[in-house]
Amino acid sequence: MTDDRFEPLPDYREYPRSEMEARAAAFLDEMRRRRTTRHFSDRPVSPAVIESCIRAAGTAPSGAHLQPWHFVVVSDPMLKRRIREAAEVAEREFYATAPAEWLEALAPLGTDAVKPYLETAPYVIAVFAQRYRHAPGGSRRSNYYVMESVGIAVGFLLAALHHAGLVALTHTPNPMGFLRELLGRPENEKPVLLVVAGYPAAEARVPRLLRKPLPEIATFR
Repeated sequence: MTDDRFEPLPDYREYPRSEMEARAAAFLDEMRRRRTTRHFSDRPVSPAVIESCIRAAGTAPSGAHLQPWHFVVVSDPMLKRRIREAAEVAEREFYATAPAEWLEALAPLGTDAVKPYLETAPYVIAVFAQRYRHAPGGSRRSNYYVMESVGIAVGFLLAALHHAGLVALTHTPNPMGFLRELLGRPENEKPVLLVVAGYPAAEARVPRLLRKPLPEIATFR
């Protein structure tokens, strides 16, 4: 008896070992070029590019395939300004009260409470985690592995933006409840972070950073 809930694995491609190794190495090289910058150009980006990147994020695996995420793509200048104003209020409070150890860890990145890129960049993508959902009858149903699922989707989004030729910055103002109010999202959605996306400014700079070597991030047994 056939179980109609399942279908044959579609579109899988197996590569010869040499091609597989080359593809893995090429992707590593591609992702090594990815850097976070806080210097964005106001140069327009095709909406089709952002839409495809969001669609790519939506292909991420999720707990029970409940896809507990929602992306609000903001390009309206006035709304971006309101987001910046609210984010900077939260950031000023953070920098005034954060533990010294935390501020020390942030110091090499050159961050502060001023966030001009929230207005300059053509797109600000607010990521929301859907903590629960409503069944057809109106009852509340839990979503599972919500933050893990949303984290994977954001990783897909960042990789897609980079692959498309854009730069991106993740920003987590704390607290960020203002995002739900500004963007009109329902109570079951928790704002997780902002992804700023666009072209880098001509004078864009990044911190001099070293990534941990393989033995420090992985163990093979």
